[in-house]
Amino acid sequence: MKKAVAATGLALALMGTTTALPAAHAAPGPGSCAALTGRTIPASVIGLPTTGGEVTAATPVAATGTGATATGAYCRVDASLHPVDPGAPDIHLRVALPVHWNGKAMMFGGGGYDGTVPDVTGNVPFGPLDRPRPLGRGYATFASDSGHQATPGFPPTPSLDGSFGLNDEAVRNFAGDALEKTVDAARHLIRLHYAGAVPTHTYFAGGSSGGREALAVAQRRPRDFDGVIAAYPAWNAASLDLFFGYEAQLLSRPGAFLGPAQQDLLHRRVVAACDGRDGLRDGVVSDERGCRFDPRTLRCPHGLDTADTCLSDPQIHAVEALSAPLRWRYPLASGERGYPGFPFLSGADMTTPLLGMGAVAPGHPMPTNSGYGVQFWDQWVRHFVTRDPSFDALSLDPRHPGAWRQRISDLSALQDVNNPDLRPFARAGGKLLILHGTADELVSHRSTVDYFERVQQRVGKRATDAFARLYLVPGANHANIDASFAASWDSLSALEDWAERDTAPVRPVVTDANPAAHGRTRPLCAHPSWPRYTGVGSPDSAAGFTCFPAPRP
Repeated sequence: MKKAVAATGLALALMGTTTALPAAHAAPGPGSCAALTGRTIPASVIGLPTTGGEVTAATPVAATGTGATATGAYCRVDASLHPVDPGAPDIHLRVALPVHWNGKAMMFGGGGYDGTVPDVTGNVPFGPLDRPRPLGRGYATFASDSGHQATPGFPPTPSLDGSFGLNDEAVRNFAGDALEKTVDAARHLIRLHYAGAVPTHTYFAGGSSGGREALAVAQRRPRDFDGVIAAYPAWNAASLDLFFGYEAQLLSRPGAFLGPAQQDLLHRRVVAACDGRDGLRDGVVSDERGCRFDPRTLRCPHGLDTADTCLSDPQIHAVEALSAPLRWRYPLASGERGYPGFPFLSGADMTTPLLGMGAVAPGHPMPTNSGYGVQFWDQWVRHFVTRDPSFDALSLDPRHPGAWRQRISDLSALQDVNNPDLRPFARAGGKLLILHGTADELVSHRSTVDYFERVQQRVGKRATDAFARLYLVPGANHANIDASFAASWDSLSALEDWAERDTAPVRPVVTDANPAAHGRTRPLCAHPSWPRYTGVGSPDSAAGFTCFPAPRP
């Protein structure tokens, strides 16, 4: 909540050092944590309809860790918010209330179809490894499961369980309502624990579906958050689902699926062809937009799939189609008309076992070792669109959905978080950092560029620059899983400086967290620039690079 108490109540956690708060912000005396158990959360403190809730457990947690992993003692509070529809699931949320509170709060977003409460002791996406995490800095942290509970052990990961889509209230909660309900409930619990005090500053951080949630709070609750970190955001979720369906149909065609060895071959050849255009051969394609690899150079004799060392004609066609924009000719309620495709021919990492194309072709039933995206589509079609768990998702053509067109349109209005008018957020003093890797294989960075440029068009480029930045990280993929460049940046400190002291990021530096990279750094270049090696200085140091083209003053 923005600037809700006087400056005398503020204590900042700088450089990982947590300072005890004045008496007004200190936690009440011993035993106060356990005393929260059973406390009610009245429906009246929550802006959207619920039937209230209660604290289900409140447990004191001792301090742990050292250095950047240190977490001070805190009170872990678990709570449930009850739905209006008695057939809908509860919202489960967790709040971590540190003994030495810095007066601020951080909400974490989820991922995939959510269904589990994110780790409130964790880090922000693409966060630093050498700096304390938010709770370790003294933040009160909180998160929720977005209003449903994934089946434990759901294969291959609980974040792919979309079965909650059969219930309307659960779908609305997942689409965004649970965010607002969680904020209101967490604020209530923070006030209870800290004797009426409320956060001086509140931030949000999330990636993927959590990145969509980050943009959702900036758009829909512009006065609630002083700063937002949106990493690889799946902001146009329904549109991305339609592209996943297109991907599923392409890769399910006879002979079209690339096996793992062929995926690896294509990725290596793309990087080899485009690496070095930034002045340095380092395994990272910095100028993704300037890279255009022709997959036909890998064509097998007569276009037949004869070996793992070449690609057949159907495989080449599939990769070219997935690398190009998809457009549909019917209107969606959200106004979206397509999806920009993935840079598989300019550096995207398709080879990660789960998040990329997967190990086997899509089918029905959908194999659990197929790609994450096609499994996401399968869940969406069966539970959100048709609400028939036995439905064959491959039989629904996302370009020509027939009888399901209106349902898909209705879902787009709920799930596509695409309002570019962030002026209310900016007027309230909010600051926005968007990060996306150009090798992302699950959420296209081209889509994030599209959204950011819409904001610039609506708000104005100069006005946008006063409150928002988009940083593209070459070589970084979705969630830093086996990435060529594992992005690590202290975005939270940068956001604090901007939101609290009006100091915008200047020449930020991102570190490669891969152990074999030995801490190499690159400049974090604001869109549309990218890092180019100058030829002077160490190739492992950001000092040897410049952002090209140079940002306009």
